[in-house]
Amino acid sequence: MNDNSSQDTPASSPEAAKPEPAMPQGHAPQQNLAKLILGSVGVVYGDIGTSPLYALRESLHWSKWDGKSAEEVVGIVSLLLWTLILIVTVKYVLLIMRADNRGEGGTLSLVALVQQALKRRPGWLIAIGVVGISLFFGDAMITPAMSVLSAVEGMALVAPGFQPFVVPATLGIIIGLFLFQSQGTERVSSFFGPIMVVWFLAMAGMGLWHLGDDARILEALGPHHAVGYLMNHGLASFFVMGSVFLAVTGGEALYADMGHFGRRPIRLAWVGLVFPALALSYLGQGAFVLNNPAGASDPFYLMVPEWLLLPMVILATAAAVIASQAVISGAFSMMQQAVQMGLLPRLEIRHTSETQHGQIYMPKVNSILMIAVIILVVAFESSTRLASAYGIAVTGDMVITSILAFILFWRAWKWPLVLVLAVIAPILVVELMFLAANLMKLLDGGYVPVILAMTMCLLIWTWVRGTIHVKRKAADSAISLPKLIAMLQKSQPMSVPGTAVFLTQDPDTAPSALLHNLKHNRVLHNQNFIVTVQVANTPTVSDEKKITMERLSDHFVRIIMTFGYMETPNVPKALSLARKRGEKFDIMTTSFFLNRRTFRSAKHHGLPFWQERLFIGLSKSAADATAFYCLPSNRVVEMGQQMAI
Repeated sequence: MNDNSSQDTPASSPEAAKPEPAMPQGHAPQQNLAKLILGSVGVVYGDIGTSPLYALRESLHWSKWDGKSAEEVVGIVSLLLWTLILIVTVKYVLLIMRADNRGEGGTLSLVALVQQALKRRPGWLIAIGVVGISLFFGDAMITPAMSVLSAVEGMALVAPGFQPFVVPATLGIIIGLFLFQSQGTERVSSFFGPIMVVWFLAMAGMGLWHLGDDARILEALGPHHAVGYLMNHGLASFFVMGSVFLAVTGGEALYADMGHFGRRPIRLAWVGLVFPALALSYLGQGAFVLNNPAGASDPFYLMVPEWLLLPMVILATAAAVIASQAVISGAFSMMQQAVQMGLLPRLEIRHTSETQHGQIYMPKVNSILMIAVIILVVAFESSTRLASAYGIAVTGDMVITSILAFILFWRAWKWPLVLVLAVIAPILVVELMFLAANLMKLLDGGYVPVILAMTMCLLIWTWVRGTIHVKRKAADSAISLPKLIAMLQKSQPMSVPGTAVFLTQDPDTAPSALLHNLKHNRVLHNQNFIVTVQVANTPTVSDEKKITMERLSDHFVRIIMTFGYMETPNVPKALSLARKRGEKFDIMTTSFFLNRRTFRSAKHHGLPFWQERLFIGLSKSAADATAFYCLPSNRVVEMGQQMAI
């Protein structure tokens, strides 16, 4: 299905390969555990680590707290703490992170696991996955704008004259962050990790310092205060919940970024540092507000002593920059999976680590994210205005994760239905409440992630529908491979020494490049490999199962290669496995034939005009097949073909 410009590029469909059993494992070698824990603090927890900058502030703003009732502050802080416990600790750390697909996480990994359990690929499952990755991609655009804006705004407290420079400074920081992405997650995390450790320790220390301002805040540790707040405030509490949810934005990165660092390092970082620091920060802010009601306007910064304010703002700005890294690296992983599964055109993927396969950089995705973040900063100008747009994408993604987890626990893990309901239903109910609360802000900026997600869904739908249409049209004029071989045996063309590799989507039909070579050059290589690449619904595939071979005649061998959806489809490397299995050829003198297909518009050929134009535009943006399949450029022969769609 991953036909970006050519019929003779391999197919990428999870249906194409038999699923291998999911084996929970992480990517964290024991000897590098400390390094990976530090890296996860710098990347995975960057987003959720900056939530104390604005979560309590926005919650108090929506509650319209007037300083008269301590019960409201205690209730809101209790909501913040128990949201962290229920959504992050219970759902992600204890449950969802167990559902890794050979060490990889994210919505599409969950979709692949459910697909294995169902033993089929229903349309509704793919639709859920598409909506999930679309919402996550929208979140990846909003998070950098929100985090960096909220931190830089603290400079206005240090120097009030700085206010006009908040937006320009934010833009400068964001541009620098995205330009730095090409260095790779490993270098970024080694640089960011120590800074985030200092940030979490500083938050914890500041919270501890103010904990004694009003001991009543410790009552927030009881969940009954959270429940009581919701029951006593009725509809008004929904607006507050929309802001309370800001405390867990970034929680989805724990699962999405699991392939970068492994399950164990992420869990240890949460239990040992991140959660205690967040809890102390919210408790300290609550105690400060109870003692100083005027501090509700910006409790995080106002509780910092004046002599420490500038260093804290600088540290917060650095932490906010790092916060963006969590969703950016998660977006790279998500988009790579989407490309490999044929949901999007080929995109350039660069691996940035020799030891951690999941650490990648995608230039085009990086550019799209940077432009979108810049537009959001310029359009909203402040973190308070942007806060209304922040929660819908995250809550929607989390609801989808819970639905997929429900199916996985029940159908794949064979948990009793009663147990699955007991575990997932309370979490899902809370998340649906958060989603409803955020949807109430739809007209107040919440439309932004909705529009972003709908745009992404439209692109994916167009690409999938277009590739199916192209494949069907190509099949109408195709010649079966056995029929072509029989024809060549009757009328043999001139044979030339060497090996030719023809890449094709359909292993049963003759590749267009082969037909064109016979038509125009009137020659046939002594040995011809008809290669189809398929993508399994597992992140990796062992060498034993990577290729299957079938000799069709003295001159033709059909090879089907199967790669995991997190693997780079390195065709020459996979061909070396064929040589180990007895096929005699020199990989250094082998030629690779590709059919470069271009499309032109034609009336009444199956697609609406607007979708036809969009599909053609997407196909033109696809990365070069030579680089995508790691082919040696000096031995690639491309045959051009134009198709009307």
